Amino acid sequence: MGYTVVTKPKVEIDPDLLHKIEGQVHEMGQVVLHFIYRSPLGDYPSMIRIWPTTYLYDQHSDHVSELVHAENITYYPTWHICPPGKDQFFTLIFSGLPRACQVFDFIEKCTNEIGAFRVLNISRNSQDVYYIMMA
Repeated sequence: MGYTVVTKPKVEIDPDLLHKIEGQVHEMGQVVLHFIYRSPLGDYPSMIRIWPTTYLYDQHSDHVSELVHAENITYYPTWHICPPGKDQFFTLIFSGLPRACQVFDFIEKCTNEIGAFRVLNISRNSQDVYYIMMA
C-alpha cells in the first residue's frame, strides 16, 4: 500500500467538525492527521482498524506523541469494513510534537507489521494538520 502526504487536499470536511478540531489543536498543541483510504476494487470489502499503539516519532529527538483520539475508524480488535472501490475518511489526533520538530514519522505498532500503517518523513507545517492519501 502506498502513502502520499497531500499538501493541498480536495477533501470536504464538515465545517463544524473542522472548526472544533482546529480549536483543540491550537488550544492543546495536538497534531491532526486526516486520512483518505481508497479501498481496492474487487468483489470483497477491505478492512481497516487502528491500534492504540500508534505514534508520531520526532526524527531528531526521543520524543514520541501518543494517539489520543480516532474518528471514523475502529480501534483494535474491531475491524472497520470498507466497501470495494470507495474512499474511507478517518482522522487521528495525537499529543503535540516538540516546537523544534521539523520532520516526523507516523508508525502503527501491531502484531501484524505487514498490514501496519506507516508514513515516514512527514515535513512539519505550522498548523500541525496533515492530509494523507492511502492507495
